[in-house]
Amino acid sequence: MSDPGTSADPADIEELLRLFRLEQLEDNLFRGPSRALTGRRVFGGQVLGQALYAASRTVEGRAIHSLHAYFLRAGDPEVPIVYDVDRARDGRSFTNRRVVAIQHGRPILNLAAGFQTPEEGLSHQGEMPDVPPPEDLDAWHVDLVNCEKLPEKVRRLLEHQRPFEFRPVEPVDLLNPRKRPPRQSIWFRTVAPVPEDDHLDRCMLAYVSDYNLLPTASFPHGISYLHGKLQMASLDHGMWFHRPARIDEWLLYVIDSPSASGARGFVRGEIFSRDGTLVASTAQEGVLRLWK
Repeated sequence: MSDPGTSADPADIEELLRLFRLEQLEDNLFRGPSRALTGRRVFGGQVLGQALYAASRTVEGRAIHSLHAYFLRAGDPEVPIVYDVDRARDGRSFTNRRVVAIQHGRPILNLAAGFQTPEEGLSHQGEMPDVPPPEDLDAWHVDLVNCEKLPEKVRRLLEHQRPFEFRPVEPVDLLNPRKRPPRQSIWFRTVAPVPEDDHLDRCMLAYVSDYNLLPTASFPHGISYLHGKLQMASLDHGMWFHRPARIDEWLLYVIDSPSASGARGFVRGEIFSRDGTLVASTAQEGVLRLWK
């Protein structure tokens, strides 16, 4: 499930890095630690990022260019996750991997990832929106003083410290939501520097790309998942990595939702570096269901 995020202590960077220190059990078999956001499930972005990192451990000299994943079951934060990598194809320029994330003997996520040998070619991109710089914006936060009536699991989610800082261009009041167009722009970065590693940067970008995405589909309806009446859960996730980017430098996530129907919401996003370079694109569909 997508999650908004709050400010975090730099010490949380070490916890984030720990998630990507996968233990290699066999040539194509890896095991990663779990981490809870609400005490009952693993954040979907974590499984996505770890699965992509497991795939990258079986590839040399090629960069991740895309991923396509399906979330099958909620992850259990009490036990590690096993990642089984299938070396589907090693071509002259492109490599493909399939990954199954497993807990309790059952798959919780299926992922396909593509890698490419770096090469030059035609180049163009869309323009980044004209928005204020992150220094002129406030960090995302929720006033917990007024949250006594929220469900306990939601309070734990809001109080949970995160390794990313988010600065929305147009803040959303999740406690008192109003109907608004289904789009938003958010600056983000890790709260402290991380090691220079292109694979790690892209896997962390996959991790954080699941934040803030699906909630955008709820904006036109003036309802927030904080009140416990709206069920939201990611069903799938697509991502394309266009150009390298540092995850510990400011990036702008531009998100919109062109459709919601059949208890599902569709969202898409573009991620720009501060100089306006388009570094990645995302797309996701998720459950968007009102509880009766």
